[in-house]
Formats: sequence, C-alpha cells, structure tokens
Amino acid sequence: MKHFFILFIFLSGIFAAQAQWSLDNCIEKARNNYPLIKRYGLIEQSKEYNLSNAAKGYLPQIQFNARATYQSEVTTIPVSIPIPGFEIPTPSKDQYQAVVEVNQLIWDGGIIRSQRKITKAGYEMEVKQLEVDLYALNERVNQLFFGILLFDAQLEQNRILQDELKRNHLLVSNYVKNGIANQADLDAVKVEQLNAEQTQTQLQFARTAYLEMLSMMTGETINAGATLVKPSVEEALPAFSINRPELSFFDAQNSLFDSQKELIKSAYMPKLGLFVQGGIGRPGLNMLSDSFEPFYIGGVRMSWNFSPLYTQKNDLQKIDVNKNMVGAQRELFLYNINLSVIRENQEIKRLRDLMKNDDEIIVLRENIRKAAEAKVAGGVMTVTELMREISQETLARQTKAAREIDLLMAIAKLKNVTNSK
Repeated sequence: MKHFFILFIFLSGIFAAQAQWSLDNCIEKARNNYPLIKRYGLIEQSKEYNLSNAAKGYLPQIQFNARATYQSEVTTIPVSIPIPGFEIPTPSKDQYQAVVEVNQLIWDGGIIRSQRKITKAGYEMEVKQLEVDLYALNERVNQLFFGILLFDAQLEQNRILQDELKRNHLLVSNYVKNGIANQADLDAVKVEQLNAEQTQTQLQFARTAYLEMLSMMTGETINAGATLVKPSVEEALPAFSINRPELSFFDAQNSLFDSQKELIKSAYMPKLGLFVQGGIGRPGLNMLSDSFEPFYIGGVRMSWNFSPLYTQKNDLQKIDVNKNMVGAQRELFLYNINLSVIRENQEIKRLRDLMKNDDEIIVLRENIRKAAEAKVAGGVMTVTELMREISQETLARQTKAAREIDLLMAIAKLKNVTNSK
C-alpha cells in the first residue's frame, strides 16, 4: 500500500508537469476563481426577496387600532322633545374603541406589477454590471499567458544560442591548440557563454513569477513543467462583431428606466379594495348607547390620489434625460471600441508584413555566421567578429519568435476588444 501511494504521488507529479493550459481554459478558471463571482448568488437572493415582498402586496392587510378619548360634548336629545315611556340615556364623555380591520386589495392601478418589473430590471442591470467587471479579467489573463509564451520562446532561442556557443568554444579550443587562435579568443567565447547563462536565469525567474501570478488568478497550481498551448495564427481573421457585455449593460439600464416610467404612470391610477372592520367600543355603532357593544362594518373602498399628476411630466422627462445620457455613453463606448479595432487590425497587418522576411533574414544570418566560422578557421577573421555575427543571428531568431507572440497577442487583444470568438 505504501509503494502504491508513492507511485501515485510520483505519477501525479508527472501528469501535473505535463498538464496543458489553453488561453480559454485560463480565462474560465480565473473567472470562476475571482471573488466577485460570489455576487451572482447574492444578487439572485436579493431579487427573490424583493419579488416576494412585492407579491405580498396582494395578501390581506390586517391592522389593529385602539383608542380612548374624552370629549367636551356628546350627542343628547333636547329635554323639550319628550318621548312618553322612553328614557334616552346620555352617552359618557369618556369613550373607548378597539378595532381590527382587514383590507384586501383588488386593483392598485398596476403599482405592484410595475414594482416587480423594476425589481427584475434592476437585477438584470446588476448582473450585466458584474459581467462588465468580470470581463476586465480577460486582458489581465492575456498579458500573463502571452508573457509566459514569450519567455518560453526566448528560453528556446537562448538554448539554441548556448548550443551554438558550446560548439564554437570547442572549435576555438582546437584553434588554440593549432595556433590559429589564442587564449583571449577562447575567453571571448566563454564570456558569451556566461552571458547566455545569466540571461537564461533571468528569463526563468521571470517566467516563474508570471506562472505564480497566473496560478493565483486561476486558483490552481501551474507547475513549471506545464505547457501553455500556443494559439494558432489564422491565415485570415474572421469578421469581428462587437459583442461586449457593456452593450448589454446599457440595454439593461434602459429597461430599468422603462419600468420606472410605468410605475410613475400607475401612481395616479385609482385603487380599489374590500375591507372588513370588527371591534368593540363604548359607544359602538349606536352613538346613543353608553355600554360596550361589539360591531362590524364591511364594504368596498376606492381611493384616487391626483397629486402625482403634478410632477408626472417632470418625472418622465427626467427619465428621458437619463436614457439620453445612457445613449450618449453607448455611442462613446462604440466609438472607442471601433478605434481600438482599427488600431489592432493595423498592428496585426504590420506584424504579418514584417514576419514575411523573418525566415529569409535568419537564413542569411546563418549563412553569414557559417562564412565567419570558415574565415576564423582560415585566420582572416577574429573570434570577436565571429561572436558579433553569432549575436546577430541570435537576434534575428529572437525577433522572429517575439513577433510571432506579439501577433498572437494582438489577435487575442482584438478578440477581447470585440468579444468575438
């Protein structure tokens, strides 16, 4: 069992080191790991509570009222109006009443319906705002992902350079033995080897730092041996359409304004409902009785408040102003996005045009370096000049590798600017 556990740990380490990470996979994991994602559930809960509260406006409304009063006068029958055989009591000046009233709404002019619409529209707006906030993660992940790819390309070119320097160190060593070169020439090659090793160390530390940041964003450990899948460079870019979450957020704002308009219009509509009152009082409904008596009243009640009409026009115009402001924000956003699309398209075209000659330059630089090696062997060129030609060839290779990553990053940035897949 112990051996099996050790084998399991060993294989897990191998699989972890061989894990492959794509850009889309990193973005998805970074999104799911971002603390802001928890707001989705909280917004949904808040919406359900508000909808439930609004719906309870249709439930019977029950209230209890009690009062005790003392008044200076009460209703009495004048002594000048005698009624034979009947004595009319005089009510007490201290009076008491306890009443339970039940109101059932029949029609509220559409207020509750409008409140529910506002709740749903507000929920959609908060969700769209959250989508906008989360979308900003894409660019941060892009920078880390392509930064690591760039370090990988530079490390590969550095490895090629070190192999080349190792081969030349061996050649120059033979030249020294044959008297064609001296120790200073050999030292010059050794210096370049040490510089290459230092560059390798710097690149590895930078790559590790980027990997740690990407691991923190995704919430998963990305080992140094993990492979980041390089996106393919398309021959032709697809037709991009702007599908940014900000556009949905602007639409959600307008939907909320429309719902607010409905609420304003329904505020001045009449309200209709049923009511029942039951209680006990002294006096009860019989004002001439001076004893505690139960009573009840039932009926239909209608109310119509015209006061909202005073401000309705201004309130509606204020909402129209807000919608116009959102429209202006939308136009400005699209204006800036279109500028970014033009800029990124030109950058992609520039990089592709430059890359057409990169391979030819590398071949030429390689030929020049080989010719320089032959000249050094023939004693007509110094080792220092050879090192310069090797550096130029290395620079040409690094330039090509960097341009390829820059092109991939420009394409990814264009997709991110437009939210195209």
